[in-house]
Amino acid sequence: MGESEKRVAGGCLCGQLRYEARGEPQFAGYCFCADCRKASGSGFIPFMGFAADTVSFTGEIRQAVSRAYRGGESVRNFCPTCGGLVFGGIVGVDTSHTIYAGSLDDPSLFKPQMAIFDRDRPDWVPMPPGLTVFETMPPE
Repeated sequence: MGESEKRVAGGCLCGQLRYEARGEPQFAGYCFCADCRKASGSGFIPFMGFAADTVSFTGEIRQAVSRAYRGGESVRNFCPTCGGLVFGGIVGVDTSHTIYAGSLDDPSLFKPQMAIFDRDRPDWVPMPPGLTVFETMPPE
C-alpha cells in the first residue's frame, strides 16, 4: 500500500470498536429507510461503502439483524460496551461493508452522492442539494 493512499478511520463512542478503510469509498449517501431511522435514533443514516478487502476492524462486535428490502438480512454492527453503531455487513462473509459516517474520526471525509429510500424520509428532514435520489434502492 502506497503512503499516499487515502485512509478512512473511525469507531464507536468509547473507542473499543475501531476500523480503518483504504482508498476511496465505492459510494456514499444517506439512507432514510425505517430500519436505519430506528437503528440510528435519527432521520437517516449517512453511509460510505467499501470493498471488504479494504477494511479492517478491531474490537468486539455485536450485531443487530433485520429483514432487508430485497430479501435476506441487513446486519448492523455496534459496540457491545457503548452501543455505538459503526458498520454494516458480516466480517469474513460479505464482499463489502457500509461504514456509518457518524463514526468517522474525520467527518469531513464524508462526501454524499446519493439518497436512498426517499419514500420513507420524514418531512422534518431536509434533502441536501445535489444528490441523486432514489425512491427505494438504486438499481442493481
